[in-house]
This record gives sequence, structure tokens and C-alpha cells, in this order.
Amino acid sequence: MTQRDAAWFRMRAGKFSGSRFSDLMATTRSGPAASRRNLIVLLAVERLTGTCVETYSNAAMQRGIELEDEGRQAYETHTGELVEQIDFVDHASIPMCGVSPDGLIGDVGVLEVKCPASMAKHADALVDGSHATEYAWQLQGQLFVLRRAWVDAVSYDPRFPEGLRLAIKRVYPDKDAHAKLEKEIAKADAEVREYIEQFQALKAAA
Repeated sequence: MTQRDAAWFRMRAGKFSGSRFSDLMATTRSGPAASRRNLIVLLAVERLTGTCVETYSNAAMQRGIELEDEGRQAYETHTGELVEQIDFVDHASIPMCGVSPDGLIGDVGVLEVKCPASMAKHADALVDGSHATEYAWQLQGQLFVLRRAWVDAVSYDPRFPEGLRLAIKRVYPDKDAHAKLEKEIAKADAEVREYIEQFQALKAAA
């Protein structure tokens, strides 16, 4: 099984996972963001059908997918580290929760590669590591599930001159963030199960 094949999509269906942690934790001034409720409904539907719901994908997102391997190879060349590619890892004790990192490094590290369409975003990543902040919940979610010591957040843009194509920001576990994640996963999972019960009742009555 490889990431983004049919088996991979089935394995992550209905689960709180890396890229979904940001939606789970998103808030506004008045409370949880709309993306949180959308995620909960999506997960309920996925659990009922056993398949991943197709979500919006634009050209920028597709570009990131296509350049991911190139970014991983550039990281290996720059650091001398070998990256082990994996598919999906479930949390050891929390059901319906897991991650698909872009790679594992030795026994302690994780790799997450971003390939922004915006050159300004990559410039910001080079200057102040802003990509690590933008994807903070995904990065902390990976460390939370995998129980590893660090994750290297990488921004890769081959349009930049040699020596400026990689921005690497090492991120370490945040225990407070992990506690918040665990609490919100438990709360949201209960809401997902409530929706499933409601949908099943509506289906039976139809």
C-alpha cells in the first residue's frame, strides 16, 4: 500500500488524521469554526460508507502532491538523512485517529514536506519558518500519534536558486497542544457517533 492509493484512502476513512487536525482545532472569536462541524459530518459519512469522501482539490494542492517526492529527495541530499516512507499509522490507544507523515527519520524523527504554489510563502518559510506555524496542528498531531522526538517541517520550491530551495524548521512536541488534541478528539468523536445514530435512524425511517 502507498499513500493516496485505494487501500490508503480506505485505511484513513472516518479517522481524525494529520491534515484534519487543523479543521478540528479551528476556532473563531465566537467559538469553533465552521470547518470543525464540516469535518465531523464528513467523518460520520465516511464511517457509514467505509470510504473517504472526495474533497476539494485545486491546482496548488495538486502541485504540492506532485513535488512531494522531489522535496523529500532534496531533504535527503541536504541533510544526509535517509527517509523511510510509510502509509498510515494508527494511534496506539485512541481509536479512529492516525497520521500519514511524509516519512520517518531514524528512530526519533518525522518529515513533513510542503511545496507552496506561492513563492512568497516559501520566502517567508526561509526567513522565519512560518510554514511550521501555519501547519502547527498537523505537525503536533504527527508527534502526538507517533510519539517521536521531533518533526522537520520542510518547505520546498525548485523555482528558487540553489541553496534557497529548502526551508527546514525542526518542531518539538508540545505537551499542552497534545492534551488539547486528545480532549478535542474525544469530544468530536462523540459528536461523530451521534450523527451516525441520527443518520441511521433517518435511513431506517425512510
